[in-house]
Amino acid sequence: MRTNDNVVIHPQSDSTLSAKQLEDNFADIHPPLTDTTVGIEADRCYYCYDAPCTAACPTSIDIPLFIRQIYTKDTSGAAKTILDSNIMGGMCARVCPTENLCEGDCVRNTHEDKPVAIGLLQRYATDSVQSTGKQLFERQADTGKKIAVVGAGPAGMACAHQLSMLGNSVTVFEDKNKAGGLNEYGIAAYKTVDDFAQKEIQYIMDLGGIEIKTGMALGRDLTLGNLQKDFDAVFLAVGLAGVRALDLENECADGIQDAVDYISVLRQSDDLKNLSVGDNVVVIGGGMTAIDIAVQSKRLGAKRVAIIYRRGPDEMGASDVERKFAQTNGVDIHFWSKISQIVTNNNAVSEIVIEETKLAEGELKGTGKMHTMQTDSLFKAVGQLLDNEVDGINQLQCDRAKIVVDINRRTSSEGVWAGGDCIDNGYDLVVAAVEDGKIAARDIHQSING
Repeated sequence: MRTNDNVVIHPQSDSTLSAKQLEDNFADIHPPLTDTTVGIEADRCYYCYDAPCTAACPTSIDIPLFIRQIYTKDTSGAAKTILDSNIMGGMCARVCPTENLCEGDCVRNTHEDKPVAIGLLQRYATDSVQSTGKQLFERQADTGKKIAVVGAGPAGMACAHQLSMLGNSVTVFEDKNKAGGLNEYGIAAYKTVDDFAQKEIQYIMDLGGIEIKTGMALGRDLTLGNLQKDFDAVFLAVGLAGVRALDLENECADGIQDAVDYISVLRQSDDLKNLSVGDNVVVIGGGMTAIDIAVQSKRLGAKRVAIIYRRGPDEMGASDVERKFAQTNGVDIHFWSKISQIVTNNNAVSEIVIEETKLAEGELKGTGKMHTMQTDSLFKAVGQLLDNEVDGINQLQCDRAKIVVDINRRTSSEGVWAGGDCIDNGYDLVVAAVEDGKIAARDIHQSING
């Protein structure tokens, strides 16, 4: 059963779980605060004047202010404070590694205490407003300027919203048939339930001044040159379309898939029982995608799920909280291990050979100690790459497979800005992509409107 151009789901290992079990397994893992508990949690904040939590937020949300507004029951004001800085504050409240950012720097985060639940408080405020459709923003007078945004993910939509609010007209070109990017296609289903990604997109669109054209890809349907001619400015938020290879023989055998593609299929599935899952699932990688595909495989009914990671826990791209979450969900994580061989049977993966690794003189090296692991489903989650062969991108200055930009997100090409995963902003996070879009939008507006 083929579900998109990149993924073939083999039906021979369909989930044996009931529809009710699957529903429970993919329910919201972080139930929202209630009207009662939100007041109790908000009261725990010290409202620090020089708040370290705000300094730790890539979008610089005034966290003490919005928590105080929640405590005084000004929920709409709290949402405005959040969304002024981060228009995707609702999604970020669900997926941000708050333990490494705002909550990690909370002054209450000590051995004797725990941090204020900033993420849940942020979700309470934004959900309260967005669920009613109450529009907190309005457009300024029309400037007559037109901007093209390529990519409808967090960076692209944040840029579009900011530009529209400043009075510009924005056309967003998106390769897929839905806007949302990573938020719609790349995040574990139990983190963003009830079609929240689309609700957040609709809230942005309700501002007006933004048009989204789907099924439009740079290099296939669009060229950067034509966009530069037709629009006053261009913002590239193309993400990372390429997937790193393992560079091993039999890498294209049946049962081996890209984790990103499978998560995309899962997120768009109307019936999880139609999705197949192997009995023995192995995931190669150590980032958030590896954690997401491993846990979702387990929750789909896989009997055994293992993550193979070549370094130690401190080097994992996934946060400590996510790693422990995977382990409590029955996922085995094998550190200091790398895949060295793929064994097949009738052109389907049957087992892998793993070599133990170690650091020697600062370099990661194999030890020569080998062992095998049976698997009928192997997911690659070893990182994504910018497709810099695409017409237009290949004209831009790139470094380490990322588009080079300055502090205002300007590229090497006049009139072209970029942001999100396709640039090296120091993070691979939704919140960082939103900040890229916001910074670029303000610079674009100033540049084209004098």
